[in-house]
Amino acid sequence: MIARLRGTLLEKGAEDAVIDVHGVGYRVNLSTIGLGKLPADGQPVDVRIRTVVREDAFELFGFLSVQEEELFLLLNSVSRIGPRMALGVLSGMEVPELIAALARGEVARLAKIHGVGKKTAERLVLELKDKVKNIHTEAVARGTAPVAPTPSGNRSDLISALLNLGYKQPQAEKAADVASERLGPDATFQALFREGLKVLRSGP
Repeated sequence: MIARLRGTLLEKGAEDAVIDVHGVGYRVNLSTIGLGKLPADGQPVDVRIRTVVREDAFELFGFLSVQEEELFLLLNSVSRIGPRMALGVLSGMEVPELIAALARGEVARLAKIHGVGKKTAERLVLELKDKVKNIHTEAVARGTAPVAPTPSGNRSDLISALLNLGYKQPQAEKAADVASERLGPDATFQALFREGLKVLRSGP
């Protein structure tokens, strides 16, 4: 099974990216947040991989940190949560935020993630509330515990993601400011990203 890809980023789509490794292009599914953090096309990348094999598909899911990969595996272990749904949950919040929300049982906050809803959020909390604490504990032991992001961190991540999609700095900054103003300080990165794209596509 493929566990890691180190190569050159060929292209990014809305849900995945193609990574060239010695002339072979691998299509890798990543979270919205992960895609936003990838470098520009043509730049080197190093992505952790989980390979999911089914009768009708052979898919690669990519992660930019150990904690993101561990959280993906926990999410995928929850009843009725498949790998794509797990990736969707990871698209809703930065890993430290998501771990904190699960550990604190913040159902209402989790339910705001696109495609989750209240019942799924309740199931996530019920099955993962105690388990996610191990991710944080292990990360502290390794000296790699993530730092909880601030609203300004979400803004800078959003600007970076929009720049990576080809928008110019002034456009990205304006879209980030408008999105932040519309959605407020508690908005998830995924919500800000969608709103930022909506702002840019609606024109001046």
